[in-house]
Amino acid sequence: MTADPITPVLTKRWLLPQSWRLATYEKLEGYTAFRKALAGTPEQLVQLVKDAGLRGRGGAGFPAGVKWSFMPPNEDKPHYLVINADEGEPGTCKDIPLMMADPHSLIEGCIIAAYAMRSHHCFIYVRGEVPHCIRRLNSAVREAYAAGYLGKDIIGSGFDLDITVHAGAGAYICGEETALLDSLEGRRGQPRLKPPFPAASGLYAAPTTVNNVETIASVPFIVNGGADWFREMGSEKSPGPKIFSISGHVERPGQYEAPLGTTLRELLELCGGMKDGIPLKFWTPGGSSTPLFTAEHLDVPLDFEGAAEAGSMLGTTAVQVFNETVSVPWAVMKWTQFYEHESCGKCTPCREGTYWMAQILERMVEGRGTEEDIDTLLDVCDNVLGRSFCALGDGAVSPITSGIKYFRDEFLALCEKNRAGKPELVGAQR
Repeated sequence: MTADPITPVLTKRWLLPQSWRLATYEKLEGYTAFRKALAGTPEQLVQLVKDAGLRGRGGAGFPAGVKWSFMPPNEDKPHYLVINADEGEPGTCKDIPLMMADPHSLIEGCIIAAYAMRSHHCFIYVRGEVPHCIRRLNSAVREAYAAGYLGKDIIGSGFDLDITVHAGAGAYICGEETALLDSLEGRRGQPRLKPPFPAASGLYAAPTTVNNVETIASVPFIVNGGADWFREMGSEKSPGPKIFSISGHVERPGQYEAPLGTTLRELLELCGGMKDGIPLKFWTPGGSSTPLFTAEHLDVPLDFEGAAEAGSMLGTTAVQVFNETVSVPWAVMKWTQFYEHESCGKCTPCREGTYWMAQILERMVEGRGTEEDIDTLLDVCDNVLGRSFCALGDGAVSPITSGIKYFRDEFLALCEKNRAGKPELVGAQR
C-alpha cells in the first residue's frame, strides 16, 4: 500500500452500493486487519498505534497508543472499551456519516482495540437523535456476530468480545467522556471529578478507555498498511488522513477526506469555493467550541499544531464557513444560547456564566447594548475559562473572545446604534 494525498482511506467504501453491508465491506479488505491483529500480542498492537502516531479524532488530539497503554496489563477487573459516538458539537457531522456508510470499519477497529487493551466488552454510545444510524449500527453488529467476528472464541483465536450499542438521550454534555460513562451507567450525564481517570476507574469503576469513532475506524488501516504508510500522510506530529466536515456558505458542503495539515484554501477548492462568490468572512476550524478564524487564516495548516499556533484548535475539524452577509455578534449569540441550554448545571462558572453571556449578547444583538457590555462579556469569559468543571465552559467562551478579538468593531457598531436611537435604554436589563 502506498499513500496518495488524494486517495481516500477512511471514506473509500462510502459511495459503494450498500456500503454498510458485511459483504461489501469484505470485498475491500474488510475483516483482514483483525486477523493479523489477533495473531500478534496486545503489546505489539499498542506499540504499532504509538509508532503510527494516531491521535484522537474527537477533538483533543491525545495520542491513541499512549491512551491505550494506560490500561493495566492485569485482568483482575473487567476492562471496557467505550466508543464516543455522541456527536453533538455544532457543525460536527463526521462520525454519524461514517457509521451510516461504513459501520463495519468501526466494528473491526473495536475488535482490534479491545484485543490490544484486553477488553471483552465494548460499548458504542450513539447520540439518541439519529435512530437511522443506530439501526444501521445494530444491523452491522448482528452481521458481525453471525459471521463469527464477535462473541466467543472469535475465528478460533480464543478471544471473546461483545459489543453493545447504546442510544443516548440527546445531551451535549454526554460527549464529555466521564459524563458519557455516568450516562451509560444509568445516571444523569454530568462530568466526574478527575482523578481517578477512566483508565483506572471508569465504567462500573473498572479500567476503561474512551475513544472517538474516527480514531477507532482508522485502526484497521494502520494494521494493514503499517505505521510508516500511515505517516506518509499528514504532518510529522499529526500524521494520517482526516475527515473534514465542511458546512455553511460553500457550493458543495459535505464530508471531505484529506491529510492532516490541509489548509482551508485547499478545502474550499475541493468543495467548489464560496457559495455565489460572496467572500469569506469568518470560519471555525473545529466546531463552535474552537476560536474563530478569519479570511487571513486561509493558509493555516489544519493539524493539531498549526491550528494551535494560529490561536485556535483543530477540534473535530468541523469547518463552518460564513460569508460577509453574516453578523458576527449574531452568530456568537446563537452559539452561546446553545451552550447555555446544554450546560449540565453542575458547576457555577459554566451554569451562571453561560446564562449571563447569552443575556448580554441577546441585548446587544437587539440593539440595546453598551460599550461596557463588551468589557463585562470579556470579564465573564475570564471567570469561566479554566474554572469550569469540564471543557464545556472553555468551549462556550471561545467564540465570544475570538469574535471580539477579530470583529470588535461589529460589537461596537451595535452599541453606537443603541446610543443613536434609544438613549433611554442604555444599560437597561432585559
